[in-house]
Amino acid sequence: MNNLLRLIGNRLIWLPVMIFGVTILVFFLMSLSPIDQAYSALGENATVDQLENYRQVHGLNDPTIVQYGRYMVGFFQGDLGTYGAASMSVGQRVAEALPITLQLGCFGFVIAIILSAILGVVSALYRDRWPDQVIRVFSIMCLSMPSFWISVLFILLFSSTLHWLPASGALPAFFDDPAGWLRRMAMPGVALAIPLTGQMTRIIRTAMVEELDKDYVRTARGFGIPYGTVVARNVLRNALITPVTVLGLKFGYMIGGAVVLEVIFALPGMGMAILSGVTSNYVMLVQGVVLVVAITFIIVNVIVDVLYVLIDPRIRTV
Repeated sequence: MNNLLRLIGNRLIWLPVMIFGVTILVFFLMSLSPIDQAYSALGENATVDQLENYRQVHGLNDPTIVQYGRYMVGFFQGDLGTYGAASMSVGQRVAEALPITLQLGCFGFVIAIILSAILGVVSALYRDRWPDQVIRVFSIMCLSMPSFWISVLFILLFSSTLHWLPASGALPAFFDDPAGWLRRMAMPGVALAIPLTGQMTRIIRTAMVEELDKDYVRTARGFGIPYGTVVARNVLRNALITPVTVLGLKFGYMIGGAVVLEVIFALPGMGMAILSGVTSNYVMLVQGVVLVVAITFIIVNVIVDVLYVLIDPRIRTV
């Protein structure tokens, strides 16, 4: 137990260090942008004096390190800056957009986990027989289709042709209208899940096959323990280690994929926020959104590291 707490503590200690490193990287990369924030905020009709006054008020003439220090002070106070002529809050825009991106990412993630777990286990248990062959072909097909292409096909089929599911429009709150939320999220969620399902199915199958071939399985069968019991109690748990590690990395890619699909399906999440920031040259908005997405990715991977320690008892003794 002491080793377990020590390992979890080490990962949690490194969390703020990694977040601090990400803020440095994102801020200084965005500082290299040739876009004049004063011009973007005030527009082309602004005079030279107005532009200079904006730079003075917002500290844009200060050295980069001073601007970074000021930004970090605001960051720890929940202030990510402002954008546009109306000085709209980046933090408020992110607070509105992030839940939608997380909903889409988690929805697709859950679909992928459920499908890949079922298909991977069935494929391993029926190794080299017709269910295994069918599932392997299906997983390769899933891997070969990018989410944005699947999204276009879904819109053409289920929205334009059959008129079953909406491809745009407002997203109802889940607890207010679960059916409406599901209809709005169905196409982007499944499109996001399909490539990950193909990859995770193959990973789970490989992990299961490796565990089924180990000596302890044959020993347990020799003692008369039912095959299903051995698989459920031992094989599945040991086979989870590799997939859980991969899932931690893939969740970050799911968030990135969700950002792209939000633009296709007109969901007002982080993807639309980035798009509006890029098209309008709002550097602070793009910087805030990218920073929050990166921090979300780091936090999720730390959580997965902790789960990895809990799942694999061997790591606790290291």
